[in-house]
Amino acid sequence: MSTPTDPGTTASEQPGAGHDTQLAHGLRTRHLTMMGLGSAIGAGLFLGAGVGVATAGPAVLVSYAIAGALVVLVMRMLAEMASALPASGSFSVYAEAALGRWAGFLLGWLYWFTLIMVLGVEVTGVAGIVSGWWPDVPQWVVAAVVVLVLGGINLVGVRQFGESEFWFAAIKVAAILAFLVVGVLIVVGVIPVSGSVLGDWAAHGGFAPAGWAGIAAGLLTVVFAFGGIEIVAIAAAEARDPRTAVARATRTIVWRILLFYVGSVAIIVALIAWDDAARLASPFVSVLQMAGFEGGARLMEVVVVLALLSAFNANVYGTSRMLFSLGQRDDAPPATTRVSRREVPWVAVLVSVFFGVVAVGLNWLLPAQILTILLNAVGSALFVVWLLITVSQLRLRPRLEADAARSGEPMRLRMWGYPYLTWVTLAGLVALAGLMLSDPAARAQLVATGGLVVVILAVYAVTRRVRAAR
Repeated sequence: MSTPTDPGTTASEQPGAGHDTQLAHGLRTRHLTMMGLGSAIGAGLFLGAGVGVATAGPAVLVSYAIAGALVVLVMRMLAEMASALPASGSFSVYAEAALGRWAGFLLGWLYWFTLIMVLGVEVTGVAGIVSGWWPDVPQWVVAAVVVLVLGGINLVGVRQFGESEFWFAAIKVAAILAFLVVGVLIVVGVIPVSGSVLGDWAAHGGFAPAGWAGIAAGLLTVVFAFGGIEIVAIAAAEARDPRTAVARATRTIVWRILLFYVGSVAIIVALIAWDDAARLASPFVSVLQMAGFEGGARLMEVVVVLALLSAFNANVYGTSRMLFSLGQRDDAPPATTRVSRREVPWVAVLVSVFFGVVAVGLNWLLPAQILTILLNAVGSALFVVWLLITVSQLRLRPRLEADAARSGEPMRLRMWGYPYLTWVTLAGLVALAGLMLSDPAARAQLVATGGLVVVILAVYAVTRRVRAAR
């Protein structure tokens, strides 16, 4: 049997590639589209937009444009591979096919560990906000309810998960659209306000008060805000017509996300001075209060809770499918491939939920220094994922074209300007790594992620030796 690195092996023959016939195929294109939107539009936008503005001033729009361009290109590459080879392991499977077992093992476990830590942060965030509404309710009760309900939804069936995520995301998208409408009405003068800069940037240092250094620092702040969109490629394996669904969904998702992010930030920088720290602490609330909506703070708290719940729901799905795929490739215990009557990998779901609860405990129990190290370790994990997606597409594209020629069925979706734009993307990611190394906070994250990568590869080497000895 050919190995993943054998040049004579077709891409569709790689372990884990193609249809996951054990899983249900109940997701529709609308589920994938809203899932991608909901995963990328999260608390990072609602709570983190002000940080980017405070860092770069109005020029943060340039930072968002650069970051958005990188994300569009990486997603196009991932969509090309997902439409040709839908697999629950997604980029982990593609990395294994393109680079070898080590790459699939690394990306699979790195992504799983990252989302597990994120699950803990999300549940802790929800519990903290809800306990503020009802102080008599202990935070652990709120966390337990979230885990039980959303874990249960993931166990019931993929269609139910898709519907719940669809409506979670729809509420967030509606909130963003409402904010954009209110912001535009303020800017054009329909809603009169006071205390707004309305584009008077000259009085506050101009468009780029911190120069190119500020734009670069802003880029580090915003680049990973787009994370989460990759779940579309993971979910493609359970779509009714995966090859068509992922192509349709990804064609529109990235542009909508750019509109929501750049549009929201454009309104914020038009109405709030970049050096107004008080208003930028919660910029969405500040804009709503300018419009006379005094209940803006509570409304945004509700939206943030829904954003965190949506992200938790999606991340339970993502971790369970990645673990299921690792089990299929003998990189996780065989029990993780067990599927229920509803065609849900129930063991993988329960394992992910369990470790999500452990991550919640870490958030509440560990000293700040240890928790910071763990969170730093996953802080730039998305960078590693993007980097290996780019390299994988660069190597797999010729094999995908050869497969398409043999089957007589053309590829549904192609990366633009291959291989030139792929190389441009790779160069951009390398430049981003250099930028991260020049910033103390980002450097700490990159170093911690590098340490996690070394640990995972060491585990891979040990497991390979044990298998060889057997």
